[in-house]
Amino acid sequence: MKYLKDANIKDKRVIIRCDFNVPIDNGKIMDDNRLLQSLPTIKYVYDRAKKVIILSHLGRVNNDTDIKNNTLKPVCDYLSSMLNINIAFCTYSDDINSLVNENKIVMFENTRYFDLDNKKESNNDMLLAKYFSSFADIFINDAFGVCHRTASSTVGISKFLPSYAGLLIEKEIKYLDIIRDNPKKPFTIILGGSKISDKIGIITNLIDKVDKFVIVGAMAFTFLKSLGKNVGNSIVDEENIEYARNLYNKYSNKIILPIDIYTSKELSDISKKELKNVDDIKDGDIGLDIGPKTIDLIYNNILDSKTIFLNGPAGAFEYSNYEYGTKEILNIISKIDACVIIGGGDSSYAAIKFGYKDKFDHISTGGGASLEYLEGKDLPGIKCLCG
Repeated sequence: MKYLKDANIKDKRVIIRCDFNVPIDNGKIMDDNRLLQSLPTIKYVYDRAKKVIILSHLGRVNNDTDIKNNTLKPVCDYLSSMLNINIAFCTYSDDINSLVNENKIVMFENTRYFDLDNKKESNNDMLLAKYFSSFADIFINDAFGVCHRTASSTVGISKFLPSYAGLLIEKEIKYLDIIRDNPKKPFTIILGGSKISDKIGIITNLIDKVDKFVIVGAMAFTFLKSLGKNVGNSIVDEENIEYARNLYNKYSNKIILPIDIYTSKELSDISKKELKNVDDIKDGDIGLDIGPKTIDLIYNNILDSKTIFLNGPAGAFEYSNYEYGTKEILNIISKIDACVIIGGGDSSYAAIKFGYKDKFDHISTGGGASLEYLEGKDLPGIKCLCG
């Protein structure tokens, strides 16, 4: 792969594709991790290049309402404040050439605005990619979170400009390669989330390398049901019950499942919850979090780990009533003398939300991208930087 530090960007016009797809509520950025992780690349390029052009998408754009709700202007303002640099914001109705010529650094509006025209951005339209590339001499892709997608502003631009991986992508690959290729043993994976189908690839690719495989969150109920237990109205991936049964039968010495669960009849911050052993779940119960016996079980099994990968929450942590398990797992792994990597998506959000931003070796900015990379897939946004 070609990296930023190998590029001669002195006095050049440089496009940086970032991933600023962040949650925004009434113009306020609710999670700035992706912005923070992009700062090293932006600063490095800003200090050396003649011009800096920042591209990103935000959300999905399918109609005029999405255009109004998914503007990158709040991100531009926030980033300007973080860097203490004036970043000019360009809409596609502006005289962009003039704005680029007049300013050292500019940010273009949401690249997915072009999706209103036959999904040009998301479908990697080459004319759009050529348009983006016309403003620069060199392309830096630092948007790891969308490297598993093929878009005009990522893969497309690489067809027209010398292209390099930014510092964030370099960092992401460094840590994910530890998990994929050379984890120090004992090696533990903790998987949560809803569907087994989302994680089959990573399970298949890593199950023989791992020493302990902890399964929590809604995923666990598919396994528990496959073993004949009543899981009430808990979320179950019905299509993968047999897969779960076969996997557990083959790797029961590695797989750790919950032994107690917080249940309720409904999901809310104020719903009455009840702690039950997994054998005592009744019809109508919804499993929403793991209990203290499960936390003890996990702790005793992973205490000697030297490499830990966490992807997915242990429960419905977005509700204060059911954040216990996710918080306790984060607390446990923060105290273990191991290389700990948080695998993007909800698990990264939870780690930051609960105060563990600086407690782990790496918190990934890419949920789907991290998983596909660990499955052993070639990511389009990475592969195009290897030529």
